[in-house]
Amino acid sequence: MTYSETLAYLYDQLPMFQRVGASGFKKGLGNTLVLAEALGHPERQFRSVHVAGTNGKGSSSHLLAAVLQAAGYKVGLYTSPHLREFTERIRVNGRELPPEYLVEWVARWKPLFETVQPSFFEMCVALAFSCFAEQRVDLAIIEVGLGGRFDSTNIITPLVSLITNISFDHQALLGDTLPEIAGEKAGIIKPGVPVVVSQTQPEVAAVFQREAATKLAHLVFADEIYQAAFTAEPEPETGLRPVSITQQGRPYLSNAELGLPGDYQQQNLPGVLATLDELRALGFRITEAAVRAGFRQVTQLTGLLGRWSIIGRRPLVVCDTGHNAAGLRLVVAQLRRLSYHRLHLVIGTVNDKDVASMLALLPPEGIYYFCAANIPRALPAEELMLQAAAIGVVGQGYGSVAAAVVAARAAAGPEDVVFIGGSTFVVAEVDELYTAAKAG
Repeated sequence: MTYSETLAYLYDQLPMFQRVGASGFKKGLGNTLVLAEALGHPERQFRSVHVAGTNGKGSSSHLLAAVLQAAGYKVGLYTSPHLREFTERIRVNGRELPPEYLVEWVARWKPLFETVQPSFFEMCVALAFSCFAEQRVDLAIIEVGLGGRFDSTNIITPLVSLITNISFDHQALLGDTLPEIAGEKAGIIKPGVPVVVSQTQPEVAAVFQREAATKLAHLVFADEIYQAAFTAEPEPETGLRPVSITQQGRPYLSNAELGLPGDYQQQNLPGVLATLDELRALGFRITEAAVRAGFRQVTQLTGLLGRWSIIGRRPLVVCDTGHNAAGLRLVVAQLRRLSYHRLHLVIGTVNDKDVASMLALLPPEGIYYFCAANIPRALPAEELMLQAAAIGVVGQGYGSVAAAVVAARAAAGPEDVVFIGGSTFVVAEVDELYTAAKAG
């Protein structure tokens, strides 16, 4: 098979949660363990950090990878979903999985897939672990796909586990309360393996304390050690944002620059820094210079896109993949601090989100362009438009993301702001995001 034929086979034959929803999610590690055994247990052949959480796990994973790369290590990075190209999910030192590797690997193991009938995500995890083992990475940063306890990535025994923010998302699969959701995320905690929690959230702190105590795992609440605060808005030309970090109230990393300028990164940085401390305690050499370089060059080193990505000026055009109420709340707060004549918002979402909670956060004064990404799971633009109108958020529906973006940019004046978001899959269809990244 060619590369395109291989992708078509994977998408057609194997359920994919990101596209079809709950029917693509298999609860349990059985299939992944069968695949791992058939492949010779590649997950045992490299060291790793495991990253779970509702919001922030993708950014935290990329930041960790960038710092470790800057420190001179060969780093594997597994994240999901991809934005435009499947190969974005698996990287070694920022380089995407070679298409020919995917073609050869699928051809070799296709009979196994037809016997085991794994989900798309189970296959992706097996592929990533095979690649990292063959590449002999020094360390792999492994992002959980969904939940934690029953996520396919949870067959690894990492050096450190990191759990970021806990908020409401995927309740049908993970639970209806924050403690229930936290319990699923806490499922990545392994016996004797240190665990870092980025934020101390009173509603769920006891969940992590109990699980860590049961597993005899050293637990660190990172925000009790590190505090991060942006000291200015992003630089107009570079997009870099000055950040100051303290350690237990004392200056630690002053005048650093972060290549991810979204406000919410202030919540992620303590967890990243505390995880780096745990790796240092295990013998990794990570200097302050490496931390500064990794933070500053995170997008160049790892290829991360879509986190408060500025893709145009006059009008200012911003993309962000925040896709639930907790994530969108922080994005809207940052939008409100911008100076503009009018605010244009291109918004789409998927059909299994708490859409009402998300819509309630949107600025009522905005001019709205509702759309749907080109996936079966997308909420139709007309339905989104009706739900929004019911709470006083009025806008126009468009047949595609591209049409909505074109309309918003055409209507915006030079002193306006255009925001594109609501779903990872909406952002993935914005061509300018990739053009801006290549230009940068």
